[in-house]
Amino acid sequence: MSRAPGSSFGFIGLGAMGAGMAGCLLRRGYPLKVFAREARAVQALVDQGATAGTGPADVGRGSAIVFLSLPDDAAVHEVLFADGGLVHGLAAGSTVVDTSTIAAASARGFAAALAARGIGFLDAPVSGGQQGAAEGVLSCMVGGETASVDACREALGAFCKSVLHVGGVGAGQVVKACNQVAVAGALLGVADALALAEAEGVDPAPMREALLGGAARSFSLEKHAPRIAAGQFTPGFRAALMRKDLRLALQGAQATGTVLPTAALAERLLDELCEGGRADWDWAALALQVRALSGKALPEHREPRA
Repeated sequence: MSRAPGSSFGFIGLGAMGAGMAGCLLRRGYPLKVFAREARAVQALVDQGATAGTGPADVGRGSAIVFLSLPDDAAVHEVLFADGGLVHGLAAGSTVVDTSTIAAASARGFAAALAARGIGFLDAPVSGGQQGAAEGVLSCMVGGETASVDACREALGAFCKSVLHVGGVGAGQVVKACNQVAVAGALLGVADALALAEAEGVDPAPMREALLGGAARSFSLEKHAPRIAAGQFTPGFRAALMRKDLRLALQGAQATGTVLPTAALAERLLDELCEGGRADWDWAALALQVRALSGKALPEHREPRA
């Protein structure tokens, strides 16, 4: 790693979230080298002006900042440290910005290992979904050193409307876990309300409109309730990923002796949903499992309705 960090940027992981974030960077004029296992995902970004990298190390060479958007801790570790990983291409003084949702303990471990090589690390998980990523209006909760956060803030602003420094390395993941716990609780409440309205023979549309005008207003009531009522679960955020996120939150809570009853219920219902062949449905299908508790049959089909 003899080269000093350049003015170029890298992005690894071009799934539903990563592709949107990388596209925002390109539209804002950032020179970007990208890599993903799916050749089609890479080509889609190349068509927008990116350069294709041959692997993580290649993406790292000459990059001042490399963004990651990966499914779990193991994937982040592999991209960073495996043969051909980022550490074999990044120069001292560069920074890895990990937008993945992983365990806070993993983030701290990655940061320590990279720091030994003179490479910075920020855990910067995001919230706002696939649409928010594509439109550049995500919210980002960042853990890391202040100087590194300040150096990366402008680039993060290419795809985030809010970039909030919440503490040291790992704090971003803790706050993201808090976010997922809170939104899971909100969706459970909306699912309960819809189930009650249905049982009492009340049209869910005016019920929702009434609730939106009062204290029950929430993102879940605004965005998820209509698709639940319509049975439309084409994924914006897959049930399997929300289950993973809640498991991370529950593992962290267990380590501190903290009980999270609502999160535990949501995780159990999501697990039943996923094990029933609906892991790739949008996580709002959690509401189906709430209905099933009252003896309502689940849809027979296994593909989410568009």
